[in-house]
Amino acid sequence: MKTGIVLEGGAVRTIFSTGVCDALLTRDLLPDYVIGVSAGIAYGVSYVSKQSRRNLDIMVNYINDKRYMGFGNLLRRDNRAYFGLDFVFGTIPNELIPFDYDTFAAYPGEVEAVVTNMDTGKAEYFPVERRDDRFKLLQATCALPFLFPVFDIQGKPCMDGGAADAIPYERALERGCERVIVVLTRERSYVRRPEKLQPLIDAAYRKYPRFCDTMRRRADAYNTSRERLFQLEREGRALLFAPHSTEGFHRTEKDVEKIRALWKDGYDEGMERLDEVQAFLSGS
Repeated sequence: MKTGIVLEGGAVRTIFSTGVCDALLTRDLLPDYVIGVSAGIAYGVSYVSKQSRRNLDIMVNYINDKRYMGFGNLLRRDNRAYFGLDFVFGTIPNELIPFDYDTFAAYPGEVEAVVTNMDTGKAEYFPVERRDDRFKLLQATCALPFLFPVFDIQGKPCMDGGAADAIPYERALERGCERVIVVLTRERSYVRRPEKLQPLIDAAYRKYPRFCDTMRRRADAYNTSRERLFQLEREGRALLFAPHSTEGFHRTEKDVEKIRALWKDGYDEGMERLDEVQAFLSGS
């Protein structure tokens, strides 16, 4: 039986997901298929490389480093993103808190990231290269409107995968997964509201009208997707994790204690449910 794990994005809120994944690593619980959106997969590769607490270490040590995140990076012509791309995707994994490329490459399953094709407004799914030491695809899936440039992925203009497919569990099912673990980064009761910045999106991305349409429909699509997901949970095909509360936690949160607390929320829930996860993955 093929199993998968689906990791929602959410920028720094995704530290919750890393707590869940770190708990699963205590029993070496790793499904056959991994897919994520934005920070979900950017952090999720450390789950596949089996580097427990690596993401927490990065956050604690560098979240308040201007090279990591800040408007100064957005103003740099060689960067044009709120996050310092060379620092986050180059210096940290290759020098400061090394990423284990060998273990990542040895994982026998599939690892995919979601991007939104700006021309079509639709989600596209690409395998994460095992030895890309600049993680270009991960940069593209994280590319939030206004905060990142548009990325070229295989000749296609791409940005944040969360615009078109925020919780890509249907992709996991299409790839043959019979059961999926889904880690959300918002409370189970969360309901997405219409995009407040839609007029600005329409103006800034008028070159990509289908992308603008996707952003306009995003809230309804997201809420409908969650409803279908909860139905899969009731059918026993999905096992869900969600934070107890993200109130007061910003997607670019810099308070290290808040970050530690949200990671612990995920870790504690993961540890409490290890037997349940193990049985779910084994088909019991």
